[in-house]
Amino acid sequence: MKSIPTASAVATISLLAACTSMQAGVPAAMFSQSSLPDAVKVPSGHKVALETVGVGEITYECREKQGAAGQFEWVFVGPSAMLNDRAGKALGKYYGPPATWESNDSSKLTGAQVAVAPAGSGNIPLQLVKANPAMGQGAMSGMTFVQRVATQGGVAPASTCGSDTRGRKEVVKYQADYIFWTAM
Repeated sequence: MKSIPTASAVATISLLAACTSMQAGVPAAMFSQSSLPDAVKVPSGHKVALETVGVGEITYECREKQGAAGQFEWVFVGPSAMLNDRAGKALGKYYGPPATWESNDSSKLTGAQVAVAPAGSGNIPLQLVKANPAMGQGAMSGMTFVQRVATQGGVAPASTCGSDTRGRKEVVKYQADYIFWTAM
């Protein structure tokens, strides 16, 4: 015999579902950019569509400085990170070049950097990117901006880069929140 849920059972299930989006009894707060430098704030007329935490690494390569024969520097090669929701569930990945955010549903987007701002010693800068139209239909469709905030690590290696290490690649761990915005 099939049981039919009572009104109180339905109410209890609804309440439990609402509570799962809360942590320690406090509703999850929507991202606020009030404490960010103006350069990396998304213009008014946009709203947060998706918040992710990127966890991964950035590869650098020791190369000769352009226009400075005999001088070497660590050059950014590209990122590779998993994009997770705030609870740690995998939503997609971030890689490049070009910088590409790809959802598990295969929709993806690239963008053009608008601005950066310092994020503290040892951390890659905060960043604002104007999104290009998404490729494919899905989670990345309709995104207008991507912000990189709450950065941790990811700066070029502190190890020596010179003629004897030319071409050597080093991988640096990093983490950053990627906030995706759509037009209102």
